[in-house]
Amino acid sequence: MLNVKNINQYYGGSHILRDVSFDAAVGKVTVLLGRNGVGKTTLLKSLMGLIPIKTGSIEFDGKAIQNATPYERARAGIGFVPQGREVFARLTVEENLRMGLAYKSASTPIPPELFELFPVLKQMLHRRGGDLSGGQQQQLAIARALAAGPTLLILDEPTEGIQPSIIKDIGRVIRMLADRGTMAIVLCEQYYDFAEALADDYLVMERGEVIARGPGSEMQAKGVRQLVAI
Repeated sequence: MLNVKNINQYYGGSHILRDVSFDAAVGKVTVLLGRNGVGKTTLLKSLMGLIPIKTGSIEFDGKAIQNATPYERARAGIGFVPQGREVFARLTVEENLRMGLAYKSASTPIPPELFELFPVLKQMLHRRGGDLSGGQQQQLAIARALAAGPTLLILDEPTEGIQPSIIKDIGRVIRMLADRGTMAIVLCEQYYDFAEALADDYLVMERGEVIARGPGSEMQAKGVRQLVAI
């Protein structure tokens, strides 16, 4: 589904991403790990087109997208849940969800499945996004990214600042989406236990490059926790 080859990115004179390559397959959760400041969020923003890459290639569903705009990538089937959630605070839950359908016909209904995945959103449909708790906002951000039916879902630290009960709910939804076999998921995560529980494949970044990778089932044996310990 996603094929990233030797991408490089610079901020001024700093080399932020260094020949980063990886694949993300349909039906699998590919987990991206690393300490703060190693380039994880820059990588995800590059995948979404929010930051242009300097060199390298990004293929999605067999097509080169490294020169595509974020809007074009969203239309192609990439959903993005940014770090910090970034819900529209003054819009209602319903209006936030409709933003995820922005490029579709105005008559396109909000998929009922979103309320099956996150029942709290149906209860709060007319409440403003800024009035939700952090965990509820995170569920809203994920639902908004899912509204258009992406085939690649990118999540940047979805457990940040979230209470444990909602972390479990989010993990359950991510696993369910992957197990359907219709979507590839790229998950950037600081919470190691959450990442290990979900990972089908893992990547560890340090100083802008991938220093370790492999099946999620090998993370414990390979000492990945120690690699990313602060």
